Amino acid sequence: MIELEHVTKRYFLTRALKDLSLRVETGRVIGVLGENGSGKSTLFKILAGVARPSSGQVRLMGHPVGIETRRFTSYLPEINPFYGWMRVGEQLDFLANFYPGWDQGKAAALLGLMGLSAEPRIGELSRGQQARLKVVSAFAWPSQLVLMDEPLSSIDPPSRRRIIQALFEEYRAGEQTVLISTHLVSEVEEVVEDVVFLRRGEIALQGNVDQLRQEKGKSLMDIFEEVAI
Repeated sequence: MIELEHVTKRYFLTRALKDLSLRVETGRVIGVLGENGSGKSTLFKILAGVARPSSGQVRLMGHPVGIETRRFTSYLPEINPFYGWMRVGEQLDFLANFYPGWDQGKAAALLGLMGLSAEPRIGELSRGQQARLKVVSAFAWPSQLVLMDEPLSSIDPPSRRRIIQALFEEYRAGEQTVLISTHLVSEVEEVVEDVVFLRRGEIALQGNVDQLRQEKGKSLMDIFEEVAI
């Protein structure tokens, strides 16, 4: 379970998150939706332990964010975290040293699913291919929590389809919790089970996707356009 209580994050005079309280159940795929600047990336950085809240409390699976939670959390930042001079296979071997339970067979299978080879240097890959490689690094070990920050942003449609396919095929229902942030709502509408809409650092709406669509008689994209104003 993910629990945030009255979390605020300030950057100088700007509040990226404002007194945000949230509870996410284990074993679900949750869409964190919002326009650019709504606080999505800040929230993910805090959950990943690479940023600290200015105030408030955060707990993952009963633990405060820190060394313990990093052992079961996969974090795919929006920026590219790889070394461009490494070959794909070398990068995956390097990551295997840091992630408990890394499965080389699984990594190889995911490379095939993503249409990637172990031979090219990462700097030679397209942006879409590098985004697919981030998915391989996230699912090649049995993490309990996967944080995917804008994995579909500004990449080609084939890469987006492969990433969504990986979510369907690799997600362990009931065991693994996946948070995916995006402003490309229509791309993830059939994947996410619950949603949290952020607007200017605050929760504008949250709930179960099917229930929200039934209550409002609208698609998730239409609901997003309504609450994003």
